[in-house]
Amino acid sequence: MIDRRGVLRLAVGALIVPLAARAQPVQGRMPRVGLLVSETLAGQASRIDALRAGLAERGHVDGRSIAIEVRSAESDYDRLPRLAAQLVAAKVDVIVAFGIKALAAAARATSTIPIVIPATSSDLVALGFARSLARPGGNVTGSTTFGSEVMAERLEILKEVKPGAARVAVLVNPANAGTAPTFRQMEASARASNLAIRRFDVKSRTAFGDVLAACAKARMDGVILQDDTLFGEANAAELARLTSKHGLLGVGGKDFAEAGGVIGYGRLDADLYRRGANFVDRILNGVKPGDLPIEQASRFELVINATAARSLGLAVSPTILLRAERVID
Repeated sequence: MIDRRGVLRLAVGALIVPLAARAQPVQGRMPRVGLLVSETLAGQASRIDALRAGLAERGHVDGRSIAIEVRSAESDYDRLPRLAAQLVAAKVDVIVAFGIKALAAAARATSTIPIVIPATSSDLVALGFARSLARPGGNVTGSTTFGSEVMAERLEILKEVKPGAARVAVLVNPANAGTAPTFRQMEASARASNLAIRRFDVKSRTAFGDVLAACAKARMDGVILQDDTLFGEANAAELARLTSKHGLLGVGGKDFAEAGGVIGYGRLDADLYRRGANFVDRILNGVKPGDLPIEQASRFELVINATAARSLGLAVSPTILLRAERVID
């Protein structure tokens, strides 16, 4: 494995809170932080660990200076409203939403408790969660990567790796609020690249096999995975296995390539979740979420799994290999 670690630049700088001001009790009691997780705890373990590490760096240690309440829907999204209501009833001081579906549930459950989403590909302004990036104005803040741009780049990378590609499948989670606008923008990008794209809805992990079999039957030249937790770390290995089984060139997040898929392109989630602790820290120290600018990650990581590419008979050009932060061989 060749490791040329990418640099994550954030568009908005953060105010550094003095260490002496950190880990102070909220209204005379230990602060409580709620984690609302839409996917499985096992699949989100690295992100949870990164958030905890970031909190500890800022003086917030679970059980000593803060209490962390965790609620996971374990991929059953219908449970999210009930779990969000539980966190509200527990009177947590801030909710950290793991994914846009968790954010939507939390926002419906409360308009007063601050909500932080450390990483999302959705446009928080377009979806009504914030008035603007610079001044969100409500109870939601965090970081966004704008999924339409990420997905358009994945499409371009697929075309570079497989120049003869003409028909591309796009696997999306219809429960993601950003799916429709993102796919519309992808259609425009596809037309500019002379590609025909077709949307395939995937509602759960159990549908992966049937959907990818349908992609192969429709003679798709490649598959783009939406930037959604359903296609993230928890299910990356299964998606990599199935795309390989059906002889499909897949492009997903970096977890996908690490698990055996050909191409991974996306945000550095662990870094963003570690960084997300800064939002929590500042809120616990009295800053209103509406006054905390939503940050934008402007650099992403490209991972090429050369071994997986060769298994599909693909010769990845030296130009693309040089662009990659990591090449798995």
